[in-house]
Amino acid sequence: MQAVQYIKSVPRYLMIRLLGKHWQSLYTSGASCIRLAEIDEPQLPTPDWVKIKTRLSGICGSDLATITAKGSPYFSPFTSTPFVLGHEVVGETAEIGERVEGYTTGDRIVIEPVLSCEIRGIEPSCYQCRQGHFANCENITKGNISAGIQTGYCRDTGGGWSPYFLAHKNQIHRVPDSLSDEIAVLLEPFACALHGVLKANLKDTEQVLIIGAGTVGLLTIAAIRAIGKQNRILIVAKYPHQRQLAGELGADEILASDKSLYANFCGLTGAESYQPELGKPVLLGGVDVTFDCVASATTIDDALRFTRAQGRVLLVGMPAIPKNIDWTSVWYKELQVSGAYTYGVENYAGEEIRTFTLGIRLLEQMRDKLLPLIGNRFSLKEYRQAIQAAMSTGKFGAVKTIFDLRA
Repeated sequence: MQAVQYIKSVPRYLMIRLLGKHWQSLYTSGASCIRLAEIDEPQLPTPDWVKIKTRLSGICGSDLATITAKGSPYFSPFTSTPFVLGHEVVGETAEIGERVEGYTTGDRIVIEPVLSCEIRGIEPSCYQCRQGHFANCENITKGNISAGIQTGYCRDTGGGWSPYFLAHKNQIHRVPDSLSDEIAVLLEPFACALHGVLKANLKDTEQVLIIGAGTVGLLTIAAIRAIGKQNRILIVAKYPHQRQLAGELGADEILASDKSLYANFCGLTGAESYQPELGKPVLLGGVDVTFDCVASATTIDDALRFTRAQGRVLLVGMPAIPKNIDWTSVWYKELQVSGAYTYGVENYAGEEIRTFTLGIRLLEQMRDKLLPLIGNRFSLKEYRQAIQAAMSTGKFGAVKTIFDLRA
């Protein structure tokens, strides 16, 4: 079968990292680290596993960071190559191991891609897994499968950018009939957004700022509203279609990311702006909680300035190695800055519940409200066009680019 595969090559990686920003076509060229490869169809390693037939698979920002070499090399020791990309997946069970209960062939499922202790057959589980922080598993290089933080970064599991891949019985969640494939494929990024929102522990009177109106930024609005929060939400959006979707999903105030951003922000929040000798304005006042869903050097610096003293900043986007951030406001305003990485077990309304389980419940309530986020669809053979489209979704009026393998 054919699959979009990432291969490890230091010379190719360095070339892409240095020259890709000048020639974007290099990212998917024959000189890149990805290829459409002919590989064997995977076989169940133990009776605890399931073979999944892919229906839809999304292209995530972390996939693009890997392909373009723009991400941090931080995670490179925690992958095993060659790996098939794709961790945002809705599929159907094609083959079921003997120790997998409650599923029959053809059931629609989504996967929770984290490859934690329970997936790796490690007992006892590490401290983080015992606490429900599966994404922070301390054994991601050990156990009965190769290194990999998630499905889509491990050579043994395969990934959603292929017709078939493998998932452990503890990774799969049944998709209700009420959810279309197009909504189900959004569950993984929705779970990421939901985890960040729940981690923020919002109080009803707090003002919220979301920086970035891509998939995760828009889903952060959706998550806040889905759990019944009525907080005033401001969002910074770059493109007109993002601003429209943000309003439809429940944002109260929408700011363009242009030269008037600081002035408009102060006008909406009552923050006071002061201009130092060099650099951006310094603000007194601002919002209580900021979700940075981009996490570039510019947006992190803005987030720290826009958040009032004693406020909270959550990095929901993947920061990589940002430079030229003025951290003075963290010290002076005593800000709480924390990461919000993927998902696990949440404490919601007095219930301990997996983020994915809660996410499915909330998506059922929203039904097709998120459908406008699904944009361009491509076959695996069109992977070059798909990746180029995903890197330019904003310019082309799209949000989420997906591979469609249902034909």
